Amino acid sequence: NTSPATINKKEFNKKINIAKKTSWTNFAFFIGACKENIDKLAYLEKLPGCAGIKIFLGSSTGSLLVSGEEDIKTALKNCRRRVAIHSEDEDRIRKRFEFINAENGVKEHPIWRDKETAIISTKKVLKYSKEYNTKAHILHISTRDEIELLREKAPQITVEVTPQHLTLYSPDCYDNIGTLAQMNPPIREKHHQEGLWQGVYDNIVDVIGSDHAPHTLEEKKKDWPNSPSGMPGVQTLLPIMLNHVNNGKLELSKLIEMLCFKPAKIYGIKNKGRIIEGFDGDLTIVDLEKEYTIKNATMASKSGWTPFNNFKIKGYPYATIVNGNIKMFKGKIIGQPDGKVINFD
Repeated sequence: NTSPATINKKEFNKKINIAKKTSWTNFAFFIGACKENIDKLAYLEKLPGCAGIKIFLGSSTGSLLVSGEEDIKTALKNCRRRVAIHSEDEDRIRKRFEFINAENGVKEHPIWRDKETAIISTKKVLKYSKEYNTKAHILHISTRDEIELLREKAPQITVEVTPQHLTLYSPDCYDNIGTLAQMNPPIREKHHQEGLWQGVYDNIVDVIGSDHAPHTLEEKKKDWPNSPSGMPGVQTLLPIMLNHVNNGKLELSKLIEMLCFKPAKIYGIKNKGRIIEGFDGDLTIVDLEKEYTIKNATMASKSGWTPFNNFKIKGYPYATIVNGNIKMFKGKIIGQPDGKVINFD
């Protein structure tokens, strides 16, 4: 969500240099794919500090879009490292917008970007990643149908869901918080959420991701469809998922696998993801018994809000240790920003 977009070496290194001075955590960044850089992706994905290429198959963030069939094939053919993919079909998004009644507001969002928009796109990803043996990481799956499709996925395909899709559902979320619940792909009906949980239980889903998009409240309160899609999620990811652990939705060991071990393995992150000798001292200490209410006022993001405002939670991230040093304690950032660039295999 940066302007200008991070699509070349200059803008990418600008991000890296800013983070070296300002980040308390270890970090890496994605480079966005677009028509202008599609022939350079094999070079760009190898830049130091690059987690890989991110491809938007459906329009969602600024100019970051790869929608033409030949461009999609070229991108998936050229990238040898894992490619992160926002999976929605651009042709269907454009066609369906003509039939949307904007007067109905944000409730039209999951009707506009319907389940077929996601299914068509994910079928393409499965087809071309198999053809070119591409390591594809399909981001924020939102439909029960895609989970069923992915049961037969090739070994190099990995899958993410978000706490938002596992916790909120339509139409309640739009009734309760309006455009603050707007994201791409949309939050859908309860039966889709149940399908995503089944994907977690059946080991189809590999990781939980935040899909953090820190739009301001002023931006989000614009009338739909002029309101931007996306919501902040970094700070609430662990509390929301710990609450699901306490509610019996999943085992703590499974959550650790999806938040720590699997991301490190999938992306080939060196010395991360496990508490073993020789690995970096990166730890999160939690209090599983602490009960509290999430509030906008406690959000550290510049956006200053969360879709989970006033949610009562059981499970508290008590402290964060980065490179062996305490960096967060009882909700307060301490020390200096001395995070390091992440290294990849």
